[in-house]
Amino acid sequence: MSLSRREFIKLCGASAAGVGLSQLAPAPIVEALEKAAAGNPPVVWIMGQGCTGCSVSILNTVHPTIEEVLTKIISMKFHETVMAASGELAIEAMEKTAEEYPGKFYLVVEGSIPTDKDGMYCQVGTYHGNTRTILTEVVELGRKAAAVAAVGTDACYGGIPAARPNPTGAKSVMEIFKEYGIKTPVINIPGCPPNPDWMVGTLAHVLLYGIPELDELGRPLLFYGQLIHDNCPYRGYFEYGVFAKKFGDEGCRYELGCKGPETYADCWKRRWNNGVNWCVQNALCIGCVQPDFWDKYEPIYESLG
Repeated sequence: MSLSRREFIKLCGASAAGVGLSQLAPAPIVEALEKAAAGNPPVVWIMGQGCTGCSVSILNTVHPTIEEVLTKIISMKFHETVMAASGELAIEAMEKTAEEYPGKFYLVVEGSIPTDKDGMYCQVGTYHGNTRTILTEVVELGRKAAAVAAVGTDACYGGIPAARPNPTGAKSVMEIFKEYGIKTPVINIPGCPPNPDWMVGTLAHVLLYGIPELDELGRPLLFYGQLIHDNCPYRGYFEYGVFAKKFGDEGCRYELGCKGPETYADCWKRRWNNGVNWCVQNALCIGCVQPDFWDKYEPIYESLG
């Protein structure tokens, strides 16, 4: 099965509202991914300060299913939430992956990385008598990986754990890499949590065609290239100055606190829950894919001003 990059981009950017990557062409994408990923590239998924929501989101991917992703496309060597092994045996699997596949495995980081107290606020476990922190793993595995995917706003920009007063010194993957002089490419896939299409679609692009085109914030333009405000169903009300004063009113939700005018993502088209709905449909955009989330956008229900 052959799937050109142009065809893939077209599938990802399909304009039909509510129809995402999952529903468009599952068979061609899965077949192309299986072919491209011959040998099942090893993946290590580590988790810092977060709620596991990004893992839960990707587990909800429909086409390809998470079973197809894990068994036919990649070889997941470490993921503390879904793997059966635990303790030192699990950490050994992670360490061996980096030793056996230097420059050939992919690292996924979920959650922000605490740096105060030498990173002791988030410990992965003990290995050969030494405490392994998420900071240690991000630095050591990050140096050896072929590329790194920071999934979720916490890993991309610090997110909620880095909000004021940030007692743990939480930082993003890119901040850690800059401090330690690590040159491994990083792809940011923000969201609280990211849409499963954004994660699986980016994985597909990396395997099929290499790292996708990124914006200045390290996000794939494929999914984060359009302003939500420009595509909002309430945009007409904004232009005519008709603003809702409370939920249920007719009008734009800008004055209720909608952050769509500053938020870049294709939620309006891709939607959530397998294309059923999205935030603005019943509430408002809280700007969760932006680097200033949470501090800039709280309180949620106050306008940008």
